[in-house]
Amino acid sequence: MSAKSSRVFFWPVLVIGVLLIVAPFVVSLPSRASAGQKLLNAFHPIMQPASVRTTVNYDVNTFTPLGPFAVGGVAAAAEVPKFIGTLATDLHATPAQVETQLASSSPVLSGIFTNLGKLEPIFKNVPPGLAWYKPIVDTMKAQVNNFAAIDALPNFNLFTWAFVVPGALLVLCAGFGLVLARKRA
Repeated sequence: MSAKSSRVFFWPVLVIGVLLIVAPFVVSLPSRASAGQKLLNAFHPIMQPASVRTTVNYDVNTFTPLGPFAVGGVAAAAEVPKFIGTLATDLHATPAQVETQLASSSPVLSGIFTNLGKLEPIFKNVPPGLAWYKPIVDTMKAQVNNFAAIDALPNFNLFTWAFVVPGALLVLCAGFGLVLARKRA
């Protein structure tokens, strides 16, 4: 290979090497790879198959069945005063007397009646909350294998070096080739 053809070959190699070194820093690969690794580390325990099964189980067998109870709770909160009033009338007592008797004979039920109105704003949020979390739970369930595949990759903080090291080797090889070509010329 002549000195001139060597230079024609090594200059593009040098440029490619420099681009491989510079490009990761131009696109902020070190900080983004670090953020990606932190994200993977944070989601690692959550996205394990057993953890996702537990999440799906809670969604299907606990939270979703509470939806109708919450809707009923909103309606029941409005009915409690009328119910106490009707009971008071039937028992020939005042609503306060009924509440006192209920508190002494059935404290848990009394607590439910007393606090139902306070829970109404929470109950109103249950149906939209369930609707909000359903796609999250469905996505978790559907993405367990994809997460495992990404989690099996080498540490993301190494990705910058996957560009910089080959780039540095290309720069060294091209630089060495250009120096030799110059000496031959």
